[in-house]
Amino acid sequence: MRHMDDPTLTETQRKLLAATERLIYAGGITATGMDRIVKESGVARKTIYRYYKDKDELVADALAKRDVRWMNWFITTSGKADTPAGRLLSTFDALEQWFFTPDFRGCAFINAAGEIGDPGDPIRAVAKLHKVKLRDYLRQLAEEYGADDPDELAAEFLILIDGAITVALVMEKKEAAREAQKLARKLLDMRPPQRK
Repeated sequence: MRHMDDPTLTETQRKLLAATERLIYAGGITATGMDRIVKESGVARKTIYRYYKDKDELVADALAKRDVRWMNWFITTSGKADTPAGRLLSTFDALEQWFFTPDFRGCAFINAAGEIGDPGDPIRAVAKLHKVKLRDYLRQLAEEYGADDPDELAAEFLILIDGAITVALVMEKKEAAREAQKLARKLLDMRPPQRK
């Protein structure tokens, strides 16, 4: 899988991946047929199959593109706080900002994993990789914070983040990020940083 910033991608591939990502995020993988992708991207079906063996491979590549862009945004947005604790808590400020965007449809990776039953499918693999990368970033923040168990704190934050995303989408409760942040603050209060 190659990413949008890959200089070897053609303009046609960029258009195809952008259209595919937009369509599957808005309406889901199953509801997005190849005819719709052809129409929205302006790329002929024959050309698509020159780049991708099937729709799953195309969708997996489009999700990989989204992963790179979303993680870059999330890290940049949450990384602006001055303190390690502030950076951990600001992950929820980033979520709140995202929840209030007009095209918010939840986590593309949770949505995709929910549609694909086979754990060995390339789409599920991309979804899992995204969550691993998010957990690894949270672990890095937990280490900077001085957590006695950075893995455990990262896992707890990941659950809070994914829970907030799900509640924001399913319950249409945009303030879910703020509520999750309150819980995260309690977690940090119960776990003051370890002094070295």
